[in-house]
Amino acid sequence: SQYSAVDTNPLSVYIMQPIWNKIIKIVPLWIAPNLLTFSGFVMILFNYFLISFYDWDYTASGTSPGLVPTWVWLFSAFTTFCAYALDSIDGKHARRTQSSTPLGELFDHGLDSWATSIFVLSFFSVCSRDNGKTGVSVYTMYIYLSIVLFNFMCSHWEKYNTGVLFLPWGYDISQVVLIAAYLLTGTVGVEVWQKPLLFGYYITDVLVILLIGFSLFLSFPQTLYNIHRAHLKKTLKNDSLYEGLLPLVSPLLLFVLLTVWVVLSPSNILAKQPRLFLWMVGVAFSNVICKVIICQMSSTRPELFHWFLFPLALVVYAAISGLLGCMEETVLGVFTALVTAAHVHYGVCVGRQLSEHLNIYIFSLKKRVQE
Repeated sequence: SQYSAVDTNPLSVYIMQPIWNKIIKIVPLWIAPNLLTFSGFVMILFNYFLISFYDWDYTASGTSPGLVPTWVWLFSAFTTFCAYALDSIDGKHARRTQSSTPLGELFDHGLDSWATSIFVLSFFSVCSRDNGKTGVSVYTMYIYLSIVLFNFMCSHWEKYNTGVLFLPWGYDISQVVLIAAYLLTGTVGVEVWQKPLLFGYYITDVLVILLIGFSLFLSFPQTLYNIHRAHLKKTLKNDSLYEGLLPLVSPLLLFVLLTVWVVLSPSNILAKQPRLFLWMVGVAFSNVICKVIICQMSSTRPELFHWFLFPLALVVYAAISGLLGCMEETVLGVFTALVTAAHVHYGVCVGRQLSEHLNIYIFSLKKRVQE
């Protein structure tokens, strides 16, 4: 199916697009667009591991504010900007080199579905977790991450039903806010997040309120409106309500299972291992969404239950029933590693299948030799 996306965000249209149009001219024509996409993702990943190294349990900014060196925050601003730029120009570069393919679209959105959570998890290091005085509780972090992922899911669920990807306004705004937050932290220090900004509210409170407001009052209603409009115009991809809602079943069940684990965990797993748990949430979610993206691109039906839900349900049951006992953290670690490996394996397999099917290389513009 022909890829169609609509971007109506003034920030993107009037400010960012002209910048990307200048940057794209520097990119050599022999570079494959997927290489741009992948480079951006690798930068986000590298930055995440760098921050994790200095701040594994999200306490560095709160209890010992000098623990993360200033250069790390400035480096974060730089990598976030580069990733944002690369993600914004890969499509333009594909059209410029006449190499737009379904593989490129899947590669772009698939990596975005994973990067979304990594951006959020890196940002949590800036505001630090609650230490009684400042910071954000790990439960707020979990809800915050869930809302961001819910927003991402909505835009792809919308595309599954309408055939058009309406680029969420939140994307450009969040990237610019992230870069600004890292620059602010690097220049002023993490202390800026620990002083009340307005009426006793901290910057982090304001950001959380903005995010929730954006999602519930802008993003989600817009999605429903776009689907409703397509329904009136008779351009919906799916005839029945069941078909239309099908992609939402697995992500919602995933959220329910994870929330049950968070709330009923005997050892309070989220407070003990916030970084591991939230990483696992992001990876599991990304895999579920990739399936929806593939179904939407190939016009096939998503299965009702994603396979991740079965092992997850077992682990959650074993954890909350007390079967795991003091092994809960270890099991989380093993499960997280397996989920991550499964997701990477899935990505590699799909990439290879598509590159063979379309007779192209993933990271090169050379055509495969015809048999």
